[in-house]
Amino acid sequence: MDTGGFSARVIAIRTVLLGASLGFGWGGFALFLRYGASDGFDAMDVVRAGLIFVSTFWLAWGAVQALAGLTTRPPAVPRADPDAGARCVVLVPVYNEDPTITFARIAAMDASLQATGQGARFDFAILSDTRDPAVAEAERVWFARLLDDTGGDGRMFYRRRDSNRGRKAGNIEDFITRSGAAYEYAVILDADSLMEGGTLVEMVRRMAASPDLGLLQTLPVIVNAGSRFGRIQQFAAAFYSPVFCRGLAMMQGRTGPFWGHNAIVRTRAFAESCGLPELRGRPPFGGHILSHDYVEAALLARAGWAVRVDDDLRGSYEEGPENMVLHAKRDRRWCQGNLQHARLLLAPGLKPWSRFVFVQGILAYLSPVLWLAFLLASIAAPLFAPPIDYFPIEGWRFPVIPVSEASKALALAVLVFGLLFLPKLLVLGDAIVRGRARGFGGAWAATRSVFAELLFSAVAAPVFLMFNTRSVAQVVAGVDGGWPAQSRGDGSLTLREAWAAGHWIVTSGAVGLGLAILLSPALVPWLSPVLVPMLVAPVIIWWSSRRGGGFATPADIAVPPVLARHAEWLARWHTPAG
Repeated sequence: MDTGGFSARVIAIRTVLLGASLGFGWGGFALFLRYGASDGFDAMDVVRAGLIFVSTFWLAWGAVQALAGLTTRPPAVPRADPDAGARCVVLVPVYNEDPTITFARIAAMDASLQATGQGARFDFAILSDTRDPAVAEAERVWFARLLDDTGGDGRMFYRRRDSNRGRKAGNIEDFITRSGAAYEYAVILDADSLMEGGTLVEMVRRMAASPDLGLLQTLPVIVNAGSRFGRIQQFAAAFYSPVFCRGLAMMQGRTGPFWGHNAIVRTRAFAESCGLPELRGRPPFGGHILSHDYVEAALLARAGWAVRVDDDLRGSYEEGPENMVLHAKRDRRWCQGNLQHARLLLAPGLKPWSRFVFVQGILAYLSPVLWLAFLLASIAAPLFAPPIDYFPIEGWRFPVIPVSEASKALALAVLVFGLLFLPKLLVLGDAIVRGRARGFGGAWAATRSVFAELLFSAVAAPVFLMFNTRSVAQVVAGVDGGWPAQSRGDGSLTLREAWAAGHWIVTSGAVGLGLAILLSPALVPWLSPVLVPMLVAPVIIWWSSRRGGGFATPADIAVPPVLARHAEWLARWHTPAG
C-alpha cells in the first residue's frame, strides 16, 4: 500500500483544520476582548477572553472535522482473501452482565459467520471478569446451553478470572498472553456489541492485505434504544457520526483511534506493543490505566504499526445508555481515564499526534468546565471593573459616553452557536442531496429529527455541563470512580429518581441566577439558556428517560440480519436457566 501520498494528504488536512480552529479561537478572543473592555479594561477581561479562546477553539475543532468529512473521501483500501491458515478469535469481555442476552449475541454472530462460509476460521472467547457468584454460575449454565444449541464445542470458549486485575485491559492482556499465539487476529468487542459475519470477514481481508496494519477500528452504530434519550442518541450516532468519523479518518491517517471495542487487532502487534504500565500512586491519577484504548493505539503507533479507522465498514453495532444519569455515570469513568492521560503526555517515543490525541481527550472534559468558569467570571466581572470615567479629557466639560460594543457580544454569540449547529445542518443538507436521508425516513422526517435533536441538545447541554464539571472536580479532588458494571435495560426513571440525581443542579442554577441578578442583572437574558435548563434539570432527566418514538434510523426501517438473529435467539431462550 502506498502510504506516502496519503501521509502528505493527512499532514495537509491536519494543518488546515488546526489553523482554522486556532483562527476561530483567536476570533472569539478578539471579539470578547473588544466587548469586555468597553467598560474599562481590567484583568478579568483577559481571563474571560482566554477562556473564550480555548473554548471556541475546541468547538471549532469539532466543527471543522465535520467539514473535512463532508469534503473528502477516504483512499481505496486493499483487500485480500483471508489466508487459509489465518485464524481469528472474537473476544467478548463480560463483567456482571446478563448472560442470556450476551450469549444470544454470540450465537447470532456465529450464525451470521457460518452463513458467509468462513465461520470455521473464527473462534469465540468469553472472558469473564464477573464478581457476582450468582451471575458467574448463570454464565456457566448458559455457556453450556450455547455450546449445545450452536454446536460450538471447539469453537467457543469460556473462562473466568480469579482476579479482575487491570479490568477490561487486563482481561484481554491475560488472554493474549496465554492464548494469543494461536490466532493471527483478534476482534475485540464489548458485551453489548454485535457485528455482522460479513463485516468480520471483511475486517480480516483488510488486515491480511496490509501487513503493517496493527489495528482496524470500525464505527459502531447504536441500536435497540427505547427511551427518548436513547433514541435521540441513536439517531445522532447514525446520522452525524459517519461524517465526523470520515473527517477523523482523513485527519488521523495511520495514527488512528481505538475506542476499545468493535475493532480487530493483529495479535502479534498487540502482544509486542500494548503491555500497559501501572502508574505510580493512587487512583484516580495512579494505578491501572482506565482509558486503555487510546493508550494502546498510541503504543501500536510508537512501534511502527498503522492504526486506522475505516468509516465505510458497515454492520458494526452497540447499545447505549437509556437515560442521562446512566450516560453521566459512564462518562465519569471516561473523564477519569482521559484526565489520567495527562501523566502520559511525555511518555518516551510516542508519536506527536498520539500526544495531541491525549490533549484532545483532556480538553473534551475540561472544555465544559472552562465554559462554566467563563460564565461565573462574567457574573463576577462588575466586581473587578474600574469605575467608568465620563470625563476622561482634562478640561472638557461634557461627558464622554462609552461606545456600546453590544454588536461584538452578538457576533460572538453567532460564532459560538454557528460552530455548534452549522455542521449538523450541513450534514443534513448533504444527506438530502446524496439521498442518505432516505434511510432515516426521507428528507422531511430526517429534517424533523435533526431540528428536534438540536433542540434537545441545547436544553440538555447545561445539565451535562454540570455532570461533567462534577466529574472533573471529583477527579481533581482525588476521588476514584472505579469501574462500575454497566446498567442495561429499560432505563426509565421516576420523577423522584430524577430529582435525586439532579437536585444539586437545580440548587446550582438557583445560586447562579441569584448571583447574576445581584451582580450582573444585564446578563440574565444572556444566561437564561443555561440557567433555565438547570432549574428544571430533574424534569429534563425524567422526560428523556421515558419510552419514546420517532428519530427513525436505517436499523429501524430495515432491521439488520444480525439483530434479527439476536432477537430470534432471545425468543428461543425465553425460559430462564435452571
